Amino acid sequence: MKTYQLKNGSRVSRIAYGCMNLGQLDAVEDRERLIDTALAAGINFYDHADIYGAGYCETVFGELLKRNPAWRDHMLIQSKCGIRFAGDTYGDSAPSRYDFSFEHIMRSVDGILERLQIEQLDILLLHRPDLLMEPDEVARAFDALSSSGKVKDFGVSNFDGRQIELLQRSLDQDLIVNQVEVSLLHAELIAEGARVNTGQGFAPASGTLDYCRLNNISIQAWSPVAGGRLFGPAADAPQHIHDASALVYELADRYATNASAILLAWLLRHPAGIQPVLGTTNPERLRQSTEADGIELSREDWYGLLERAQGRSVP
Repeated sequence: MKTYQLKNGSRVSRIAYGCMNLGQLDAVEDRERLIDTALAAGINFYDHADIYGAGYCETVFGELLKRNPAWRDHMLIQSKCGIRFAGDTYGDSAPSRYDFSFEHIMRSVDGILERLQIEQLDILLLHRPDLLMEPDEVARAFDALSSSGKVKDFGVSNFDGRQIELLQRSLDQDLIVNQVEVSLLHAELIAEGARVNTGQGFAPASGTLDYCRLNNISIQAWSPVAGGRLFGPAADAPQHIHDASALVYELADRYATNASAILLAWLLRHPAGIQPVLGTTNPERLRQSTEADGIELSREDWYGLLERAQGRSVP
């Protein structure tokens, strides 16, 4: 599989594997087969979060690493923290919330490392913007994690460019990743640039992809196939969804591949260097999805998919 180079110099597979659903597989052999399939396909990047399965997904991954210690030499492991569930720590009255406090970040990383059974996390992401974020407090946590060797590099998830810039101003470490939702059916971050100065009444563009490109911040795409909604749209789905699905399958035939690979190839075609994070627990679907690495959609096919998925032509 072809690779991207991160800001820290690491080479990462153009497609990552997201472990959010790993705990849904009951048998350790099934989990092992899934990760073996990913490694055999050339995927060296594995994404976690401390809230996936309330930590269980990291736990089962750690058990797999213990059974297969040689895997670690072929993996970059990333996890996220900062989301807290209702009732967490402070009793039933505590709401769902975000927490970038020094204490919570430090405690979260200790838990992540313990569950994964590793000594250092390759990348730590802040999962969603904390509306009460104090950048200097986050910087203190990052300094402690970096100097202790617990975390090698840092990034964010679901941040826009201005939020990244605000945080980066206080940090000694470069933010190297921003993981956001991007897919053919959730393409606002890509399509917003076409609506600048059109008078169509849309909110001002966030410029998040451009900001990340300007600052060499890797874009990761969660939910890159939009939950499979284009594989077989519901009968009552809007007509443009059915039209987009039909074109996906038409292109799959033309490029001699499958629908999942076409949707991922649409993301890979973008010059921002988007890294889709796959979440399937089906080894064959995973293998088929990696065919996207060998596909380069034409400009006409790329725009054709965007037009169908939006239900309108570009301005």
